[in-house]
Amino acid sequence: MASPGIVANCRKVVCIGRNYADHIKELNNVRPKKPFFFLKPPSSILEPGQGPVLRPKGVNLHYEVELALIMGRQVQDLPEDDSQGALDSIAGYAVSIDMTARDVQEEAKKKGIPWTAAKGFDTFLPISNYIPKSAIPDPHNLELWLTVNGKDRQRDSTSLMLFRIPRVLSEISRVMKLEEGDVVLTGTPKGVGKVEVGDVMRAGAMVGGEEIEGARIEVGVEEKGGLYVFEET
Repeated sequence: MASPGIVANCRKVVCIGRNYADHIKELNNVRPKKPFFFLKPPSSILEPGQGPVLRPKGVNLHYEVELALIMGRQVQDLPEDDSQGALDSIAGYAVSIDMTARDVQEEAKKKGIPWTAAKGFDTFLPISNYIPKSAIPDPHNLELWLTVNGKDRQRDSTSLMLFRIPRVLSEISRVMKLEEGDVVLTGTPKGVGKVEVGDVMRAGAMVGGEEIEGARIEVGVEEKGGLYVFEET
């Protein structure tokens, strides 16, 4: 099971959008001039062994592998150039899959309404076991990967981030303080795409060509029950 600190102490999940240039291109989005972010509820977190990702009825479900930061202390108004302070504020890491109801998100964007629902469904954040900082000497030199049914879909280096971690934490902390246990997702590289019911996603991270112990995610996709059905807002 994941470290209880990832979920039990998480008050918010802050997600950086559009932080890899090729991912921006594949979704025909505009490159941001500075980091921007959105929130996912802690209730979306799916720990190892807790079951499948649940696809809501009528939803075009996409995966996005990301490096997650687990905050170790409060951060507020962090100076942009305080790289050491930023890295020291991180307790550890995890690999995560930011699941997105893409059609829900696209409709919301077109109509200029919030797209919280597109990111916030239960099970929409599979996360790995807690990764100690000693396993990732440089979070900007890490290979993230994701496969669907054994086929490579995403595989890129965190060195391609447009905005590095100190800038990201600085921007967030100017708006809202980051607290111990909060989770920060740092963006996804190119290769995002659709998964169907019955698919199996696997994800992980590598340093120097070696897999990081505890970073693996393996999770299937099943249909979600309940009352929700995607329809026009």
